[in-house]
Amino acid sequence: MEDIFFKIHQLSDKYSQYTAQNLSRLIQNKSLSCKEKDVQLELKRQMEEAGFDEVLIDGLGNVIGRIGKGSRILAIDAHIDTVDIGNITNWEFQPLSGEIRDGYVLGRGAVDQKGGAAAFVTAGKILKELNFDRDLTVYFVGSVMEEDCDGLCWKYIIEEQGLTPDFVISTEPTNLNIYRGHRGRMEINITFKGISAHGSAPERGKNAIYMGAKVCLEIENLNEMLKYDEFLGKGSITVSEFISGSPSLCAVADYAKIHLDRRLTWGETKESAMLEIEKLIKDIEAKAEVLKYKEVSWTGESYGMEKYYPTWKIDENHKAVQTGIEAFKKIFKKEPLVDKWIFSTNGVTINGVYGIPVIGFGPGNEFLAHAPNEKVLISDLVSASAFYTAYAYLI
Repeated sequence: MEDIFFKIHQLSDKYSQYTAQNLSRLIQNKSLSCKEKDVQLELKRQMEEAGFDEVLIDGLGNVIGRIGKGSRILAIDAHIDTVDIGNITNWEFQPLSGEIRDGYVLGRGAVDQKGGAAAFVTAGKILKELNFDRDLTVYFVGSVMEEDCDGLCWKYIIEEQGLTPDFVISTEPTNLNIYRGHRGRMEINITFKGISAHGSAPERGKNAIYMGAKVCLEIENLNEMLKYDEFLGKGSITVSEFISGSPSLCAVADYAKIHLDRRLTWGETKESAMLEIEKLIKDIEAKAEVLKYKEVSWTGESYGMEKYYPTWKIDENHKAVQTGIEAFKKIFKKEPLVDKWIFSTNGVTINGVYGIPVIGFGPGNEFLAHAPNEKVLISDLVSASAFYTAYAYLI
């Protein structure tokens, strides 16, 4: 068995430029949420070129490649959509160039997270070259619309495609550490109903801006009192948008709305978080609601879900985590760091909703996600390819 891990290491190194070139091509195809068509066709081509047993595009636009036909299922997930470029003057290189330079692949999505997709294509190529014959089916998923709505793609895969893995690896960036959870989140709006009056006599009206402002200060206080978890850290809440309206700039505002970014630690739920908000607005004319997401994918499929993304974590002694630790040690000959993400991933649905064991292992530094000058080390891509391959042999 040790020979197989030596071969995996050798082949990952051998295909380092192949992996880098594949990532470069993915980066060159801009892929905002709901507009992933070109990059998905390129990813499908790469899977087919690597010799995958089957490659398909589902109704939502996820690319799903298969290797093996065993009774147990491992899925390796990389969302293929990215955030936009932002202010181009903040970039030191062309963000969609996919330039390969000084041991890096440069461009938007290199870390978040087309690098994971390029690495798993190489892992699939290696599995085929090694004549992988374990009682395992490995699905490689290039998923869509994650930046807009975490986990929506996996809701579709599980509920509409009927694909329910036994284990999942998320290739979101982990700096080559093993991650086993992260805080959940919610998107909440509070709307305030005031009464307009002429601005010369504000006492005749009821100012919705004042109502909202008072609640904003209560939100600031609430943030300091939220639950704390030793592994995931503290829950948080912040006001990220304040909108108001009135019949005129010479009138009392009769409408206001605030948007809340709520991060949920272990033990916090949608119900507990909403109860906290309801207490703050119980004596005023205001309504709090969790937002819903529904958009049309690049295939024309309309799909949606509530914007509540549950907290999740996997026990460090769970087989999914322990297999990751074993794979890491077999490949890299050292102990891994087992930690958590700060941001949110498709794990909110895969584990948070459906209870499927998930770990994270991805190339690149997560601090570069959504940032200018995004880039990933080619050596990280090589390490990720080796890890995914080894994990398939060990799970």
